Amino acid sequence: ARPHPLRVWGLAIRPATLWASVVPVGVGSALAAADGAFRPGPAAAALGGGLLIQIATNLYNDAADFARGADTEARLGPARAAQKGWLSRRALLAGTTAALLAALLLGLYLTAVAGWPILVLGLLSLGCALAYSGGPWPLAYVGLGDLFVLLFFGGFATAGTYYVQALTLTPTVALASLSLGLLATAILVVNNLRDRHTDARCGKRTLAVRWGERFARTEYLACLAGAYLAAAAAAHAARAPALLAPWLTLPLAFLLARAVAREDGAALNRRLGQTALLQLAFGALFSVGALW
Repeated sequence: ARPHPLRVWGLAIRPATLWASVVPVGVGSALAAADGAFRPGPAAAALGGGLLIQIATNLYNDAADFARGADTEARLGPARAAQKGWLSRRALLAGTTAALLAALLLGLYLTAVAGWPILVLGLLSLGCALAYSGGPWPLAYVGLGDLFVLLFFGGFATAGTYYVQALTLTPTVALASLSLGLLATAILVVNNLRDRHTDARCGKRTLAVRWGERFARTEYLACLAGAYLAAAAAAHAARAPALLAPWLTLPLAFLLARAVAREDGAALNRRLGQTALLQLAFGALFSVGALW
């Protein structure tokens, strides 16, 4: 049965995934506050811009994946609006355009606050939102989706948030950005591992398709390990042991690494959500450590 229209749009924007935008902005703002540079206006604009760009990416991805044959009845993940016939391609593209225009307005404000580097960063983010699953060489279809997520949910979101408030960057911020980008990439790796068979049939050449499931499982482990090592390096760079607080989530990371190394198919849906929860807990503890 077709859900209520508001419910359909809620499903299309994939609200459960939006924490991937909230967490790095929160960490960037916490680090700015720790350095005495917190500014609520730019922080709120960075959060809104990140959310809008991710929403636009999700909506466009819904339309593009269905058009390319990536989303079919064989899909193992949550329902998609285009594949179910709940929203037309035209409606999804209209939603994408509205989200990008709103993000552009926030980006202009942030450019006025922090200068041309934010304009360049904003234009790259807007372009990547469409290039992720659209254009002649979609990033997600040629194996560059992992790099996009690492940059967008790491450096762009965390370091960008800090920069619009402090107007500078530090090694601690760079390492924090790397940590969160790696955890966001781990979420994508689980998704691609689960979908590798249907992706291969439609020509979506993710790294899991190109190099196989063993590579994907190893990549997941490397992302988790790298995130914790980068957090430790950030604590060392800042001479702030409190930044080791995210290591309290290590038991969950260990359990997830074991599960993803063994499970397959629809069973990975649970691990996808748990990896997102890991990122949320990791980021929250990093923020607490920064403010401590």
